[in-house]
Amino acid sequence: MNADPQDRDQLSAEQLAELERKYDPETAFRPTGAKIAMVITTALVAMSVYHFYASGFGLIRELLHRGIHLAFVLGLVFFMFSYRRSNSTEPASAAWYRFDGVNLLDITFGILAVVAALYLPLLPPEIVAERVGNPSDFDVLAGTILLVVTLEAARRSVGPTLPIIAIIFILFAIFGPYAPGALKHGGTSWLGLINHLYMTNQGIYGVAIGVMAQYVFLFILFGVLATRIGLGQLFIDLAMVIAGRYSGGPAKVAIFSSAFMGTISGSSIANTVTTGALTIPAMKRVGYPPHFAGAVEATASTGGQITPPIMGAAAFIMVEYLEIPLRDILAAALFPALLHYFGIFIMVHLEARKLGLRGLSAEELPKAGLVLRQHWLSIIPLAILVYLILSGRTPDFAAVYGIIACVVVGFLNPVNRLNLTDLWNSLAAGARSTLAVGAAAATVGIVVGVVTLTGVGFRLGYVVLQTANDIGSVMGSVWPFSYFTVPQWALFFSLLLVAFACIIMGAGIPTTATYIILVAVAGPALAQLQVEQLVAHFFVFYYGVLADITPPVALAAYAAAGIAGSNPFKTGNTAFRLGIAKALVPFVFVYSPALLLVADGFTWAAFAITLLGAMLGISAMGVAFSGFLLAPLNKLERWWVGATSLLFIAPGVTTMLIGFVFLSPVLIRQFLQRKAA
Repeated sequence: MNADPQDRDQLSAEQLAELERKYDPETAFRPTGAKIAMVITTALVAMSVYHFYASGFGLIRELLHRGIHLAFVLGLVFFMFSYRRSNSTEPASAAWYRFDGVNLLDITFGILAVVAALYLPLLPPEIVAERVGNPSDFDVLAGTILLVVTLEAARRSVGPTLPIIAIIFILFAIFGPYAPGALKHGGTSWLGLINHLYMTNQGIYGVAIGVMAQYVFLFILFGVLATRIGLGQLFIDLAMVIAGRYSGGPAKVAIFSSAFMGTISGSSIANTVTTGALTIPAMKRVGYPPHFAGAVEATASTGGQITPPIMGAAAFIMVEYLEIPLRDILAAALFPALLHYFGIFIMVHLEARKLGLRGLSAEELPKAGLVLRQHWLSIIPLAILVYLILSGRTPDFAAVYGIIACVVVGFLNPVNRLNLTDLWNSLAAGARSTLAVGAAAATVGIVVGVVTLTGVGFRLGYVVLQTANDIGSVMGSVWPFSYFTVPQWALFFSLLLVAFACIIMGAGIPTTATYIILVAVAGPALAQLQVEQLVAHFFVFYYGVLADITPPVALAAYAAAGIAGSNPFKTGNTAFRLGIAKALVPFVFVYSPALLLVADGFTWAAFAITLLGAMLGISAMGVAFSGFLLAPLNKLERWWVGATSLLFIAPGVTTMLIGFVFLSPVLIRQFLQRKAA
């Protein structure tokens, strides 16, 4: 801990690393001896070099590239993640069944994973084509081994929830004739299952692992290198300069710094720990309660997954699924992301006004000129990356040249200078950060493979749609709900059911995995309701992200609570309240797709009305949850303002005018209270 009384709440780097390990299973690496550590590090660097070469200069056929990526991922997972998570905090033991801290069984699993992942891709393409539909006994054996080690690798690196879901889908594929109602299907044999999941590009070697190998790896590596050369520090310092002096300044710094950091990192927990180490103690010093300080940082940090240009892995999955340029995905993501941060800003500002909090003093703030002089070079790689994407270049091309720019700037920049040892460590760190998401992508391939094999997506879509229609029929027969038609109620309740499913699934598995599974399962239901495909993808993705701050498994909020020294559950509840705008925005762009800029039927007039309506609705919801505008609101006023904010979900001039009429009594009373004070 820092001895300075002002920074007594500041955690050390070791404590922050331990906190990230505790709440993020993706970083719970086991300790090893020096020999095996060198082997692992060398393999990680080789993984980074291979992906850089393959995407930038190599011509490697698709299946082989995916197989090599999968072999690296699965092999390294078994070397770096223990079979039991508690073992990751214990020192490496010298038992007879361990080699330099790694269990011999894990080494065996790692070797089997590499062999099984490479067996099919290394076969001549014409032989693979001949065996699809009629796999040999060895094909089935290799496929079975790969299926088992993939599930185990995901269990170790991301937790048990995703593998359990995959196993349920496997059982559903085999025992389909015994499934209830609309879910019943003809079933398949083990040979048929392995043929589909292993021999085709519809399963483990499908789109998810392909996107990880082709795009996501490079962007994660870019983020690691950009942070190493000082871009992360520049973002934090700029946020301090922009917002630190205003009322409740540190909380606003947390919002701006997390938004900036979100452009190069898609990890909610990593963002929380990185920026929260500075902002959470500062928020507590100016008077924010600890649970509120932690919640602000957690909520702002989850925005990294929805902030262009990286957005975790979801943006690149959308590129493959929707077959549209990455720049269109990033354009669509821009204003929903800004609305997320706008919603947090409104609540933070109102809380600061309610508590009468100060900003940071001039002595506590960095000097803008000094910040820019020291770190301006570090912005060049990000500018190059964004320029290449906007100019229509492919994502992997942009990432390769962004990485080259990071290395050049790192070697030339006198501040945060990069040497060969730093480059070696950064290459290893970048590859290490992709292991868990790679194992999750392979496991998601199993789920998606079963969906395409059995058609369960359309079956579940039918169930969702039928349930929503039944509820809509009941609601449509009761005044005043009969003002809306049954199809309108069916759409609304379908969205609610899908949103609820996203939050539940996202509570235990990574956001990208949630997004891929729910698009496969819930996408058909939304399609039947004439929801545009781009809009449906964004809707599912946003609610998957919301799970990171939704109790009972709000991992980003729990990590922030560890820094703040607050109650984790209370911090999670507060984070969900602060992030409520993220729950409102997806409904806005379903009812008015113009918010996504590139959706069908876009007009600037519709966009302006939608954006204004969304901002008003988010502001009204912020007032309701904060209980303060110009003066405190009573309970009845809070409920009234909160209910009125829902009028802005389907933005339009009429609904906005009705909303203003409904809000006017509260606004008048607020002005009178403020004048009397």
